[in-house]
Amino acid sequence: MMERKKIIVAIDGFSSCGKSTLAKSLARALGYIYIDSGAMYRAVTLYALRNQWIRNGQLDTKAILDGLSLISVSFSFDPATERNTTYMNGENIEEEIRQLHVSEYVSQVSAIKEVRLAMVRLQQEMGKDKGVVMDGRDIGTVVFPGAELKIFMTADPEIRALRRFRELTLKGISVSMEEIRENIRARDFMDQNREESPLRKAEDAIILDNSFLTPEEQLLWALEKANETSM
Repeated sequence: MMERKKIIVAIDGFSSCGKSTLAKSLARALGYIYIDSGAMYRAVTLYALRNQWIRNGQLDTKAILDGLSLISVSFSFDPATERNTTYMNGENIEEEIRQLHVSEYVSQVSAIKEVRLAMVRLQQEMGKDKGVVMDGRDIGTVVFPGAELKIFMTADPEIRALRRFRELTLKGISVSMEEIRENIRARDFMDQNREESPLRKAEDAIILDNSFLTPEEQLLWALEKANETSM
């Protein structure tokens, strides 16, 4: 039997489309490393919030850039919980970076050119040996333009808002649907209109609209595409 070659799978798309859910499941099914690029930007955002480099809705860009060298982001997969965990400077920040106060500013932080350049360099280093699945906003266009398989995810905005509401509610976070709708609208606008690495579909990416797909159905679809590509 011919051995399958290792490939890079780049998953891009809008917020709250379930990119991370698919990427984690696909990496696990393929035996690949999962790299959560969004968590890396969330970690920088959290560090900035903790150090009051974001105050009254305003970013202190100079302080954020000066502090980049103080931030180390790493990932660990916990087989017991089957969850990917994000660490910042050795601290488990997986739960905190998913909260709304971080979501409100992550698009602004990730729009800073120098922040993106620093994260892209780290991401490319992580993927140099292939056998990785990475999700984000510019993975197939900027981080890994040569990725063998590129998937662009989208879903109806109202369905995305409902998914996000359920996710936060299950974690015990109190938030209204309107707050989430506004957060998604704002993030979509910023992601598509930022000057540095805006969200766009790579020309050779395959569109996956998962508005009415279960996680299991979209995993089967992605696994089939990955297996075809790695032949």
